[in-house]
Amino acid sequence: MRLLKNKVIINSIKCPVCGQPFRTDERGSLLCLGKKTHCYDFSSSGYVNFSCPAQSGGGDSKGAVRARSLFLDSGAYLPVANAVCEMLDEFSPNGGLVIDAGCGEGYYSCLIANNGYSVCGADISKFAVDAAAKRATRGELEKAFFCTASVFELPLVNSCADAVVNIFAPCVEKEYSRVLKDEGVLVVAWAGEEHLMGLKSVIYDNTHINTARADLPQSMEKIFEKRVKYQIELTSNDQILNLFSMTPYYWRTSSEDREKLSGLNSLTTQIDIIISVYKNHTFEEIQ
Repeated sequence: MRLLKNKVIINSIKCPVCGQPFRTDERGSLLCLGKKTHCYDFSSSGYVNFSCPAQSGGGDSKGAVRARSLFLDSGAYLPVANAVCEMLDEFSPNGGLVIDAGCGEGYYSCLIANNGYSVCGADISKFAVDAAAKRATRGELEKAFFCTASVFELPLVNSCADAVVNIFAPCVEKEYSRVLKDEGVLVVAWAGEEHLMGLKSVIYDNTHINTARADLPQSMEKIFEKRVKYQIELTSNDQILNLFSMTPYYWRTSSEDREKLSGLNSLTTQIDIIISVYKNHTFEEIQ
């Protein structure tokens, strides 16, 4: 079991029940400092479940997490990950605390931790954070901590983070502004117009370009934007299905259209990702 020793992270997380800070006991459990002490233990894989009962069981399934892990480990999105890390190095270069909001199976979180940052990854899927914690253990990353929690209500104290990264997950400006320090940065990655057009052209008779996100920040100041665009070639049906399984199209596509991928062993598709950097203002300004 991985125990939490990173003081930056310990001092940043808060009890999801009473909002009080945590300390650790001799067993490594997290004990809050409230009048009624709430205790949270680490799972065998090394994550903490902060979700309330109503959130339990949400998010990506075990199969979807496995597909995403296999696909990302192939290196197909490494240029995207590298671009995110480069932006952190440029706009938040002090090696402080980074929140990965909607961290999934921890691919990006662990790369960021490898770059010297302390990282707290949160996702509503217990299967995702279980995989993320295992990834961190394999990498011997003491600076990475993972928990089940909603990005709409992060178990973090106000103004604790130097940066928030938000990669293909809901962008919740008010909450991210709350946890960011003044002048901290939010790095958002989202699908450009031509993202996965090759995949979509196989599945659908009529394809359309992707439209801009509707949940991008309105009060924060956008200070930088980069488009990461390249092609990937997939050479097996497993790779193609793994990619399909980690996209929103998996849930929106009819069984008839899904069948078009059956037996397909090669595919060339465009990766087109927009990465935007926003500077936080004071939390009060976004109330």
